[in-house]
Amino acid sequence: MDGALDMKSPAEVATALDETGYLPDEGIATAAFLAMRMRRPLLCEGEPGTGKTALAQALATALGVDLIRLQCHEGIDAAQALYDWDFPRQLLHLRTLEAASGGEMDADAAESSLYTPRFLLARPLLRALQESPCVLLVDEIDRADDEFEAFLLEVLSEYAVTIPEFGVVRAPEPPIVILTSNRTREVHDALKRRCLYHWLEHPDLEREVAILRRRLPGLEARLAEQVAAAVQRMRQMELLKPPGVAEALDWAQALQALDQNELDTEIAASTLGAVLKYREDAERVRAAGIVAP
Repeated sequence: MDGALDMKSPAEVATALDETGYLPDEGIATAAFLAMRMRRPLLCEGEPGTGKTALAQALATALGVDLIRLQCHEGIDAAQALYDWDFPRQLLHLRTLEAASGGEMDADAAESSLYTPRFLLARPLLRALQESPCVLLVDEIDRADDEFEAFLLEVLSEYAVTIPEFGVVRAPEPPIVILTSNRTREVHDALKRRCLYHWLEHPDLEREVAILRRRLPGLEARLAEQVAAAVQRMRQMELLKPPGVAEALDWAQALQALDQNELDTEIAASTLGAVLKYREDAERVRAAGIVAP
């Protein structure tokens, strides 16, 4: 990890990411380099499927460290993200102590024995502090509420938490933190100020073709170009869910599974379910003739 963090330039980061199969542009490589060099969280925003989550996965692989993922959702709270106590095991422990003491258990000693690492359930944030160096992915922070965002800001400010029954847990060194947002709501300025920021665009045609061919060995160049061009045209339409790179990969893989070397109108229309997830979108694309080669 120390050697990886000593990368001298964004170009070195780009090369390391490229070796994992992730094809970064200059902006992504620079943002990742600065996050590692400055030890600052990196907030990545963009449309679904632009490679935000994949960036964290590729960084972990390139650095040779664990990826710890916190998937945010509506109603997530500190206990789900940080830690909890293993109540059933604590109860069993108390019963064992009581049986061993013949009912004459020392209450203070019993209580102190309950709050030890063996009964502490580390959730993603605590694991990241304990196991750093690592890459901590806080995925879809925009789905969490304001209270959780404020709590997260506090943790990322100090890279430490206080557990009342246990004490302070502080990261030996800050983890590499990647936060992602699909911008279903605005992330508050206080959190943005704590982070470096990068907006991820969908790749251009040339880069998307390169991604398809890198991720799907054996994919014919002609088919990769046709799939990428069709997906690029779809993104220009007003669809309920424009396809991302993940959907482009799914579509190309589906065509490979059908032993197709070219995207003609008939096979494109019959495989739209791999790239479009709403009936209205599929009808709109068919009506526009987007799938025609």
